[in-house]
Amino acid sequence: MLNLRNSLLVATLLIASSSASFADERYRPVENDLVIKECGACHMTFQAQMLPKRSWVKIMDTLDSHFGEDATLNETKTQQVKNYLVDNAADSGWWNGKFRRGIDDNMTPLRISEMPYWVREHNEEVPNWAWSDPKVKSKANCEACHPRAKAGNYDDD
Repeated sequence: MLNLRNSLLVATLLIASSSASFADERYRPVENDLVIKECGACHMTFQAQMLPKRSWVKIMDTLDSHFGEDATLNETKTQQVKNYLVDNAADSGWWNGKFRRGIDDNMTPLRISEMPYWVREHNEEVPNWAWSDPKVKSKANCEACHPRAKAGNYDDD
């Protein structure tokens, strides 16, 4: 009886740990039509869980100089997009995941590719020459390596 209990306990722990690990590579897809339309007009619509609130606030407050482009929206749209991003940011709930790890309270990264988890993950797995591949083009082109990125699935397997 004890061996059966131990076996069940081990099996349960293995399933739980593999599920947690798998879930850590997934993020809720963006479900706001305005965010999808406005952000997705120029680039992939990134999941809000990939940056902390303060980063989204700064990005939305400086749309006139959005990575070298003027991405200004009217006040109503700006506030609606900002609210969605802040409400779903990495530090807005239990879904913090890997992207939240390693961020100091005084850090306000403006690029997902500056996040400590992203840097660790990609420096270990992606050779430098890959960023100049014409199919990849930039570190912001998640879909080049993660075809299900829009759906929030960044699992490598």
